[in-house]
Amino acid sequence: MIYSENEILQYIEENDVKFVKLTFCDLNGRLKNISILSSELAATFESGARITAKKISGFEAANGKDLFLFPDAQTMTVLPWRPQQGRVIRMFCYIRYADGTPFEGDGRYFLKKAMRSAVSAGYCFRFGTSCEFTLFRINENGVPTKTPHDNAGYCDTAPDDKGENIRRDVCLTLEQMGIHPVSSRHESGCGQHEIDFNASSALKAADTFLSFKSAVKSVAETHGVHASFMPKPLRTDCGNGMHISFNIFPDSDLLEERSTATGDELKSTAAGIMEHIRDFTLFTNSTVNSYERLGEFTAPRDILWAADEGSQLVRMDPDSHDTPVELRAADCVCNPYFVLGLMIYASLEGISEKAQLPAENESIGRLPATLEEAADLAEGSEFIRKYIPENILATLISCSRTEWKEYSTAYDKEAFEDQKYFYSL
Repeated sequence: MIYSENEILQYIEENDVKFVKLTFCDLNGRLKNISILSSELAATFESGARITAKKISGFEAANGKDLFLFPDAQTMTVLPWRPQQGRVIRMFCYIRYADGTPFEGDGRYFLKKAMRSAVSAGYCFRFGTSCEFTLFRINENGVPTKTPHDNAGYCDTAPDDKGENIRRDVCLTLEQMGIHPVSSRHESGCGQHEIDFNASSALKAADTFLSFKSAVKSVAETHGVHASFMPKPLRTDCGNGMHISFNIFPDSDLLEERSTATGDELKSTAAGIMEHIRDFTLFTNSTVNSYERLGEFTAPRDILWAADEGSQLVRMDPDSHDTPVELRAADCVCNPYFVLGLMIYASLEGISEKAQLPAENESIGRLPATLEEAADLAEGSEFIRKYIPENILATLISCSRTEWKEYSTAYDKEAFEDQKYFYSL
């Protein structure tokens, strides 16, 4: 259900809501929030809630200026894992400067701009995601270990699949939040699981993705296990990826003429993404550990497309304009707003230029092999500089290079990755 601001204030009074979580994510896609008393929400709708930008990764791009969170009323949901008495609700927020100007690092604002560009070009995009994570045992001191929760494989059942009840509770929790997963299963890796979501608008798909991650972490904790979205938590097993599928439709004003995009337009969107994917791999794969996954098992490395399941970057049926295009490179520690926005821009450029797909299974290059290479490619990309604000790009590249330098000089690189990612991602 979509609420107005006044309806939320009324809901708070009638349903014993005591706290409101104002949620956003940093430049790297990590979920952040502050909590306010429900009595403060009316004033927050009007004036926002101040945050200290310099303490948030990537937000130093604000150059010391104050930033304010403005809750998006349309994203209100009750958090089912919080108490039913003295309830807690959550809203995603837009981020603005004191004068009301949008902060350049606000991913939701970036994605909305991309969506408006698509509408101006006569198109509407819908995105779906398939998200993987791994469950690990916790030791007697409550500390997560690197021992997977089970040793089951793809689509295995209980009792080999020990995460069945956890996935069920995640799905039921999401339903209580108004999010409806399509399916869930045990994936190929030990302790690895996947939950899939139907297509929706770009902004809703990104919000849903972050809600899903929060629900998985919270539900897993109640079951006494640790959920990790780390791209490659186990060096000898499958990594955790996020497959992003999308389709395009004419904007509503054009629906009387045709209900779906043409096959050639859909091919051009895929060609546009393949042309620019190296430019924005820094966004789809934003950590040192991300590059441990790429090229391993069925995670893609070569920039090619194919219709059948495999290790291709893009999966699509070129003879069907109803079947979504699927990008298989991203992982679940990305900032989904920037990733979906850049996918839209690359697709629109592909359509505008009538870009042609290469032959099936014909590689036109390789994804960057390291975070350092991805940062170099983004820095030198005209495509990226066209859409990503200069202060945000400079901050992201600087942070990425610092991370790469720390990794490169670490004596035990695997321990460095575990310490940096395993407990927090």
